[in-house]
Amino acid sequence: MVSNVAATDGHPVSKFMELALGIAREAGELGEVPVGAVVVRSGIVIGSGGNRVEGEQDPAAHAEMLAIREAASILGSWRLLGCVLYSTLEPCPMCAGAILLARLSGCVYGCRDPKKGADGSIYDVLSAAGGNHHPFVVPDFLAEESSQLLSGFFRLQRRRG
Repeated sequence: MVSNVAATDGHPVSKFMELALGIAREAGELGEVPVGAVVVRSGIVIGSGGNRVEGEQDPAAHAEMLAIREAASILGSWRLLGCVLYSTLEPCPMCAGAILLARLSGCVYGCRDPKKGADGSIYDVLSAAGGNHHPFVVPDFLAEESSQLLSGFFRLQRRRG
């Protein structure tokens, strides 16, 4: 069982995951796969994003990438030391690579991604032994809510044919 408080900064995890879930719902309403993400530093959201792959016709417009880009812009640095990413879905290899390269302190995510997950579901990018940066990872936080959002979206897509 995951505590409601992040181990490194003492701020409520559920508050930030609820924000990410709200962003994911908005993305779903736009016809995007409903994934949302926020980057937090010292209890303040400094970056957020919902999937925009379809709208921007950009394969890199994942929620996590957009949140990381915004946080880097706000801080004026690509090094996001002391920041934590909260995402509704286990990061893919691209997003996990960005987490490592941006030197995020941690990643908290909702449900696992059995097709593209990079925290052990398919790939082990976030927990790879090599490299010089090792963020903490809190998986499966509000996983049921995240999973239901995705399941409902894909169920509706299948009905539409």
